[in-house]
Amino acid sequence: MKKNQFRINVLKTWHILIMSVLMVSFSFAEANAQRNRSGNTPLFSEFVYQGNDQVYNDYPLEDDEFYSPILQGCYPDPAIIRRGDDYFMVHSSFAMWPGVPIFHSTDLVNWKQIGHVLDRPSQLKVQDTGISAGIYAPAIKYNPHNETFYMITTQFAGNINNMVVTTKDPFEGWSDPYKLKFNGIDPSLFFDDDGKAYVVHNDAPDPGKELYSGHRVIKMWDYDLENNQVIEGTDKIIVDGGVDITKRPIWIEMPHIYKKDGRYFLSCAEGGTGGWHSQVVFVSDNPRGPYVPADNNPIMTQRYLNPNRANRVEWAGHADMVEGPDGELYAVFLAVRPNEKDRVNTGRETFILPVDWSGEFPVFVNGLVPFEPKLKMPKGVKNKTGQDGFFPNGNFTFTEKFENDKLDYRWIGMRGPREDFMSVTRNGLQVKPFETNIKAVAPISSLFKRQMHKTFTATTVMNYKPDSENDLAGIVCYQSERFNYVFGITKKGNENYLLLQRTEGGESTIIASTKIDVSKPIHLQVSADEDDYDFNYSTNGKDFTTLGGTVSGDILSTNVAGGFTGNLIGLYATKSNDAKPE
Repeated sequence: MKKNQFRINVLKTWHILIMSVLMVSFSFAEANAQRNRSGNTPLFSEFVYQGNDQVYNDYPLEDDEFYSPILQGCYPDPAIIRRGDDYFMVHSSFAMWPGVPIFHSTDLVNWKQIGHVLDRPSQLKVQDTGISAGIYAPAIKYNPHNETFYMITTQFAGNINNMVVTTKDPFEGWSDPYKLKFNGIDPSLFFDDDGKAYVVHNDAPDPGKELYSGHRVIKMWDYDLENNQVIEGTDKIIVDGGVDITKRPIWIEMPHIYKKDGRYFLSCAEGGTGGWHSQVVFVSDNPRGPYVPADNNPIMTQRYLNPNRANRVEWAGHADMVEGPDGELYAVFLAVRPNEKDRVNTGRETFILPVDWSGEFPVFVNGLVPFEPKLKMPKGVKNKTGQDGFFPNGNFTFTEKFENDKLDYRWIGMRGPREDFMSVTRNGLQVKPFETNIKAVAPISSLFKRQMHKTFTATTVMNYKPDSENDLAGIVCYQSERFNYVFGITKKGNENYLLLQRTEGGESTIIASTKIDVSKPIHLQVSADEDDYDFNYSTNGKDFTTLGGTVSGDILSTNVAGGFTGNLIGLYATKSNDAKPE
């Protein structure tokens, strides 16, 4: 009996040992298979962004105040609509993916991003376009006659051009695009009290009638609501050139029509989106014109002011007006805050001002004098920015641990869905490297967040071991495919290197490189003080070393690199690396 028991115990022991060996072998095999499936994939376990602009330290908020811009960073071309107590606001997104960020508020101060209007491939076809093409100047409107929201825009990609999408509920997603049969840019809809609908937009003058470079017109069409299409033959030029064509005004654009006391007011941007930008207004007794300019145009601009003033805001225009929760009128618009070297790295941001329409024409309150960094709250509103999911404002810290499959909407891709290259695991964010690099006019494997301050620090923790010189992963500062910094780990021979590459106008230079130990996670950091950028690294998370010294942020600025975007900070990987250590 004892011998039998002994044999049973021995067999059990061997069974346990064999199972343990098999389980260990299976674990190794699974890990190996996982590696083979995922390829050489970096893992990002944390990202912390901290803003520290001096203006917010100098101008702390009182209880009845809030900051403008209301959306910091590259959220240009705002358009806004109100239905009941709900406000919805949209912005240009160019080649960013998803497209057209949409925000919701009930008070014009506290905003939550509820998603993107264009969030699937059937709507957004920017996979082969430069960063500053794609989606331009969306307008959002609500038609009470059919209880439908419309977002109309120009998509310079996918052979789409002007288009409109619709929804009954902006929280629930939008239709596929209806292509619109007209040229030009910056379309906007207007729904009259009698149920009729119209489209207004920027266009070129009639053939042979262009008088100078930048000469544009505002054109109107009747709109067929059943078929979501302009009505052929109804097009009419309602503004030629701008307020006064004898002064050769440029780029009359982004028209919005408002009806007040039975009259029709057409408000447009004029002067281009740079230093001569402004907002102007016209009036008519008929929606199809003729439109007469106000005698006090422009009703908003910063172009006449001292360029050496403190807390400078420039390029103001592209406005849309809406009634606030206090019954007063407000306007959202774009403007920029140049740094100390007159460079625009944060891009075109969304500002707000009250509007006085007690006279014949609307007047932007303090719209012709230097803008103040903070405003008085609408009556009855409490400032909750940065709390309970509302967008942060002023100086703030954004921390991402990559613990949730549903990433914050502020994380975006470029030219293609984020989900094509990224996944959230229990250990952090994996970025699957594409066979394209940061210079490609194609989808790239980089997850981006906007730069939202002139002075900031962005730090990430990355675990990565490149297999070859074609592999690189790290952090990037990306103004465009032709202007960017790459700060990442790659391989040279049998050694691993950390390098900093600067690309200006498509031409790349290695600023510095150093051998690096990749046996443990690496902390990568970019910090900026106005125009001065440092790219730092640490192997222990405490002691940081700057690679290559302080470099200029010039190539990250709109007025150096061109285009319409601001700097994007990206978590990047590629299998087509062209940055070689020295």
